[in-house]
Amino acid sequence: MQSVDRAITVLEILAQHKEAGVTEIAAELGVHKSTAFRLVGALERRGLVEQPGLRGKYRLGFGIIRLAGTMAAGLDLTQQSRRVCEDLASDLGETVNIAIPSGDMVVNIDQVRGSSAVVSQNWIGRQNPIHSTSSGKVLLAHMRPNDQKRILRGRLEEVTPATITDPDELRAEFQEILDRGFATAVEELEPGLNAVAAPIRGLTGEVIAAISASGPSYRMEEEKLDGIGEAVAEAGMEISTRMGHMDQR
Repeated sequence: MQSVDRAITVLEILAQHKEAGVTEIAAELGVHKSTAFRLVGALERRGLVEQPGLRGKYRLGFGIIRLAGTMAAGLDLTQQSRRVCEDLASDLGETVNIAIPSGDMVVNIDQVRGSSAVVSQNWIGRQNPIHSTSSGKVLLAHMRPNDQKRILRGRLEEVTPATITDPDELRAEFQEILDRGFATAVEELEPGLNAVAAPIRGLTGEVIAAISASGPSYRMEEEKLDGIGEAVAEAGMEISTRMGHMDQR
């Protein structure tokens, strides 16, 4: 924790002074110069700080902008999707979530409960293995090949007896998702819970998030999921348009 605290302090020092050398950073941290050098080196490798020249001075790097941009995009996404999620939750009577990728996981960043959602479960902030949810499978299906391969080569946890953990089976399902425009999950995250998800695209057409509808399997029966999927996919396209994506073909 001490190293993390010191690394954050380095970023704060650079934010305050615009740029600083290792000697100055070490003095403000109250540590040996070699310790400051290691901290700055680790941050530089991550793109969070950079050396603009040969003067031995460091400044904040573009990695900071990338992280800030991701946060801003997430906030914008929840703003642009809220009304669509409310309408979809009202139409279906089920819980609607917006999810984004987080490494090998998927995390929900917004939620609207439908009128039939008796259990007030809060999914916001919850992380789940990306292969075990309808949202995660949508994101995986549209992921860059190298990223997709990396995840499928890793450990695919069997969250429930119905969770698909065979990489070949998942790949076959990804093609179905691309063809029909939505993904389904039948008790793959929790027993008795079914879900349907569709992609949300950003300005340039890349899939940046997923919108899902979920509910108990006795209401969202497996034979109804295709019909629900069409409504969810339409909602995903509407949010995509709000996010600046114009080509829906």
